[in-house]
Amino acid sequence: MSSLPNPFSGADPAFPGMDVPTPPEDPLWSGWDVVGITAVTVVSLIVIPLLVVVPAHLLVYPKLSLMDIMQIPDVVLLVQLLVYWAVFGLIYFLLKGRSGAFWKPLRWNWPTRSWAAFLTLGALLYLALMGLGQLLPIPKQLPIDRFFQNAREATLMSLLSVTLAPFMEELFFRGLLYPVLARRMGIRLAVLLTGAAFGLLHGAQLKYSWALLIIFLVGIALTLVRAVTKSVAASFLVHVGYNGTLSTLLFVATSGFRHLQKLNS
Repeated sequence: MSSLPNPFSGADPAFPGMDVPTPPEDPLWSGWDVVGITAVTVVSLIVIPLLVVVPAHLLVYPKLSLMDIMQIPDVVLLVQLLVYWAVFGLIYFLLKGRSGAFWKPLRWNWPTRSWAAFLTLGALLYLALMGLGQLLPIPKQLPIDRFFQNAREATLMSLLSVTLAPFMEELFFRGLLYPVLARRMGIRLAVLLTGAAFGLLHGAQLKYSWALLIIFLVGIALTLVRAVTKSVAASFLVHVGYNGTLSTLLFVATSGFRHLQKLNS
């Protein structure tokens, strides 16, 4: 019994010499899997805050309303961490169930070149876009500023920005979303759409201001790194370099987060 031709094999045996276009990406998961993970993330953002805020109201902040507790940076960071773990667990079991592996299907292969090169690329990307930011009418006060009210909160936020935040964002956007878009729409459109989705994720933090243009460009750059190197680990390193440069400059400008009022001057 002859096997059916593989439509993604690059050549159709029924028509010798005729090449069949090979998709730039062929992940084990579908677009519906990504939609499902997105839906679980949205549900987690509703359920997990309740699981945190209600006990916090009963045991720690009895005089504050639930909405006020939700604005406390420590509570927000705890909720974010729990959401990260829930989403990571779902992705982990999805990939392990499909292939028996986790890192390889995601193409989380560490680049053979020096890691420093990708970290430096992230730093240069930040410095280039910082100049663009000076030309845009970005409000001085943004919702994300509430995480920089004191040195402890600023330190926690900075640590998160160079560890779990870029890890989870690269895992979803460059690891899961980009491959399914590239398979269906091609690399160029997939890069644009992934960058746009990445920008929208940060919309609320930036009050949907012109700062989103910068994040959109960052998303484009990170996805291009992923597309060219075929490595999510490479885009992760660039992401860490970008966020790390921002955090380092904030640390220096505020004398070790001791004078955070300088950020508003």
